[in-house]
This record gives sequence, structure tokens and C-alpha cells, in this order.
Amino acid sequence: MKIALLMVLLVVPTVAAAASPLEGNWRNPRGSVTVHIGSCGPTLCGRVISASAGARADAAGAGTPQLVGTELMSGLEPVGEGAWRGDIFVPDRNVRAEGELHLMGPRTLEIEGCAMGGLICKTQTWTRVGAGARRKR
Repeated sequence: MKIALLMVLLVVPTVAAAASPLEGNWRNPRGSVTVHIGSCGPTLCGRVISASAGARADAAGAGTPQLVGTELMSGLEPVGEGAWRGDIFVPDRNVRAEGELHLMGPRTLEIEGCAMGGLICKTQTWTRVGAGARRKR
């Protein structure tokens, strides 16, 4: 009986895979869009979970009629300590670009996207919101 139990314990993983420190809710610098970054199969992705009326109108005017639910970040894979690379979608410009995300601290995420082979690049600093944003006492 003890041998059978030992065999089961060896086969069944006892520790779940750790969540990425990137996972959670992030708000853009203007506070107009909040994205949830989480697992999407083997990579991470970020979907819009809330957006201001202005952000929704800007996105609709550029060809994204339903901003909430839209995947803004996809195929995010780690490329180093606190760094991920993937694809970025800018809905108010209807542009897709290669991007890098750098976790600058527990509440700060720097996102850089480059289009046209790196000729045009833009960087934004996003802020973590929700449970992960609470300050320690």
C-alpha cells in the first residue's frame, strides 16, 4: 500500500506552475483602457476589460467596433528577467506592431511597440490596478 501511494505521489504534480508576474489588470497612462493580462494557451495575452466612452469611440472610428473584449497584446513570451515580447494592437490607429513589455516594478509596466520595421516606435507606462495594486502596510 505504501509503495502504491508513493508511486501516485511521484506521478501527480504537487506544485502548480507559478503565475507570471505580468498577469493581472493594467491601465493605460490616460486611464481610458484597462487590460487583463493572463494565460492564452502557451503564451500570455491582454484583453480589454473596460474602456472609457472616448476610447470606445476612437477605436470604433478606426475600425474596431467593440473595444471591450479586444485582444491588444498577444503571443507574449518571456525574453529575459521581467521582459516579454509579442504583438501589440493599437485600436485607435488600427495598427499592429511588434512589442516588448518590461516590468519596471510590481505596479509599473513599460510597453514599447514598433511598426514599419522599427521606424516608428512608441513607449507607454501602464499601472497595475486591482488586488495586485494594493500597497503593503
